[in-house]
Amino acid sequence: MAWHVICSAAIGTTRPKLIKLMRDKGLLNDRNLPAFPVRDREFLRVKDSNWFHAELGMQYSQSTRVRQPGIAWLAEQLGLALPAIPADHRDVA
Repeated sequence: MAWHVICSAAIGTTRPKLIKLMRDKGLLNDRNLPAFPVRDREFLRVKDSNWFHAELGMQYSQSTRVRQPGIAWLAEQLGLALPAIPADHRDVA
């Protein structure tokens, strides 16, 4: 499952809304990469990707990923409430 699905679901919003909130708060730059990569390195990371295109050759892209500790931090930064953690039903029987 993609990071944005996990993070968006954990925070209770959609990917486009999450990106807009992060940009409005100054956490992302105009390329949707961390605006302060050193300061936020414990919570956000840049993922470098590449692939080969038959006509255009090697293609490169970067995207922002939210680390596990970053989910609660991001909710706090954006003023969003985290949904309640579901009960663990594995030990019921």
